[in-house]
Amino acid sequence: MSKTSAKDSVTTASIEEQTAAFLKAGGSIEYVVKGTSGQILPSGSKPASPKK
Repeated sequence: MSKTSAKDSVTTASIEEQTAAFLKAGGSIEYVVKGTSGQILPSGSKPASPKK
């Protein structure tokens, strides 16, 4: 009996189907320019740098 991980069972076709279903349900895809992070930075204070 062979073991297959969930990662191995994902195919390009299933990703395309999931994307199409997401868009059909009203979802949107945002393009992020190369070199730009999609992460939202917290507005709080920055941590202290130990090297100073």
